[in-house]
Amino acid sequence: MNYRKTKERPSKVAEAVPIERVADERKGRISVADEVWVATALLHQEHPERADFTAKEIEQRAERENVYGVLRPGIYVHAISQCVANREPNPGRYRMLFATGKNTRRLFRTGDPAHPARRGAKITPKKADLPPAYRPLLDWYERVYDAAKSERKAQDPILALRGVGKEVWRDEEPDAYVQRLRRDWA
Repeated sequence: MNYRKTKERPSKVAEAVPIERVADERKGRISVADEVWVATALLHQEHPERADFTAKEIEQRAERENVYGVLRPGIYVHAISQCVANREPNPGRYRMLFATGKNTRRLFRTGDPAHPARRGAKITPKKADLPPAYRPLLDWYERVYDAAKSERKAQDPILALRGVGKEVWRDEEPDAYVQRLRRDWA
């Protein structure tokens, strides 16, 4: 880890502070996973003709964007495994990316298959956790990138059955309807 000397506390000896913390003070806080999500979302916006990106491209986009102030070594690892929904958690269990190949990734979409141990895990950053300039990415994700979510729900054949046949028992109490059906069975 890289260190610089600073005197944050009154003392005669300068304390070593990780460079990452210094960058954190300059740029604001953002987790590595959220930074990977931002870089991938930006790539999708910049290249809508592409379905996926290599982990290296995601890392390079994060470096170019410089959200944190320095490129953290965890960016590549998160893009390869820790943020990938359809990979075994190791140790991160986010569902922010989806592996489309050995080294290619895209943003996770609602309905994508995921490793069972990642069930219920984080899919997108929380709005409050992102620097203000990147918050519109969440709106874009919901409106454009993951927009098919509402369409998929509407097209679900089981959910489409909701309300079918309600005219049959419209004027009859449910218990009375079931009893009448059972009488007819005998």
